[in-house]
Amino acid sequence: MAIDPDSLRERFGSDPEALIADNLAEVRGRIEAACARAGRPTGSVRLLPISKTVPEPVLRIAYALGLDELGENKVQEAKAKAEAMADLAIRWTVVGHLQRNKAKEVARFASEFQALDSLGVAKALHERLLAEDREIDVLIQVNTSGEATKFGLAPDEVEAFLDALPAYPRLRPRGFMTLALFSPDAARVRPCFERLRSLRDHLSGQTPAGLLPELSMGMSGDYKMAIEEGATVVRVGQGIFGRRPGSDAHYWPGLIPG
Repeated sequence: MAIDPDSLRERFGSDPEALIADNLAEVRGRIEAACARAGRPTGSVRLLPISKTVPEPVLRIAYALGLDELGENKVQEAKAKAEAMADLAIRWTVVGHLQRNKAKEVARFASEFQALDSLGVAKALHERLLAEDREIDVLIQVNTSGEATKFGLAPDEVEAFLDALPAYPRLRPRGFMTLALFSPDAARVRPCFERLRSLRDHLSGQTPAGLLPELSMGMSGDYKMAIEEGATVVRVGQGIFGRRPGSDAHYWPGLIPG
């Protein structure tokens, strides 16, 4: 699909490379500062750029700046981008809720799936991975905010879920993911991250899945707090690529450019 140059300029300005480079430097600086506050090495946190709604020409610029791993929420958008940029060595991660009928697509192109929260999806994905002769890293999504509008297992369901996962050996459990409460009130957001870290620490080594070190938590507006609470992966989209139309950036004034 052709990209309207005027639309690109309206969203990313006349120099997308400079925009992304500046934002990326800012994000990396904030990650480094958060790690220092928490007494952690900077290398203990992996930055996962979220490329939701960002068009291919801009992602090619981002790749040239060193972003060779991208996360997407919607399977069809991720698939289209993976096919269009198959000439680039990009590692694709799916971070959004997955319906069983989309497992076939994820099994073909993704290296990681961060929103596993049902055995039905685990079975469907495993069967498609067998057909593709592939394996995939998975993170179990946990609903730490207790909101009915969010996907994810309840914390007290996670242990039984992990006990069942060895039946699907093409899935490689690596840890957990959560979406914190959307709020500018840190006192309400931080407990979501604390719950996931405590759950990980309690379960690691106690289930057939073994050690599960990864904690994917924190997005553009709250990743600094998530790092302070132990995040090993932060999912940053608007902080790198700028504000999305109709985004939730108002929750985090000053943290999202645009």
